[in-house]
Amino acid sequence: MEMLSFVIVFAAVALSVYLLVSTIYKITLEHLENKKGLYDDLKYFVTIPRLLSMRFSALFIMGITLMVILLACGVVNPFIYLPVSIAAAVLGWMAPLFYFRWKQVQRKELFEAKLLDFTMGLASGMRSGLGLPQALEATSKRIGDPMQEELATVLREYRFGMELADALQRLNERMPSEDMNLLVTTIKLTTKTGGSLVEVMDKMVEMIRGRREFQERLKNMTAQGKFEAIAMSLAPLAAFILLYIVDPNLMRPMVTTGIGWCGIGIVAVMISCGYFVIKKIVTIEV
Repeated sequence: MEMLSFVIVFAAVALSVYLLVSTIYKITLEHLENKKGLYDDLKYFVTIPRLLSMRFSALFIMGITLMVILLACGVVNPFIYLPVSIAAAVLGWMAPLFYFRWKQVQRKELFEAKLLDFTMGLASGMRSGLGLPQALEATSKRIGDPMQEELATVLREYRFGMELADALQRLNERMPSEDMNLLVTTIKLTTKTGGSLVEVMDKMVEMIRGRREFQERLKNMTAQGKFEAIAMSLAPLAAFILLYIVDPNLMRPMVTTGIGWCGIGIVAVMISCGYFVIKKIVTIEV
């Protein structure tokens, strides 16, 4: 009889949670679909329904996993594991979005890395007698993704009747960078004033090559500072794990008492502040 009661209660709770989550999912999905352009920069990696499903899954997995870990460590105070599990759930909710944002940053960096090859391809094509649209198409066939994807969009818009300069401007809005902005502005001004695009492209190649060399030197000079920021941020966590392995009785109050978790929270906030301060110092905008 007790087992039957337990099964009924568990089924009722599970059904309630399922209905609640389904309702929240549908409301959130409708809200995001009405927010046109909110996640357009992630369209190459994930759709909105899939992103939302991943965020809900990560939320429950992170929250329940940490709750189970705390219960296994002997934490029975709900005022400890409930806030901590909620914090883990929030982290799980944000993790998929952070991952795809990171993927988008990587794609943008790869795009910018191909700008020099793109400009050289345009210059070579026009030097051989091709017009700008033909040089653009010839360059797009051999430059590789993600530049090839974006150039295919530019050429498709051009074939549908849009001015090539406007299509390139839309490309600059999708993948904003200073080099791309200079290149598009130069092409627009040169085509309007009737100047020589070949000479302008050659100068653009020299300028972008010089900027790339400077950025690479700068990245190498600041690499040590970025590594130190990561190492200093992970050092307290590594020390905690090591001490817990060596003497669990000494470190167990840190995870079984409210004061211990308050200390962990304060340390986490201080480490985060230190990491962002160091990262801000070693990050130089060019």
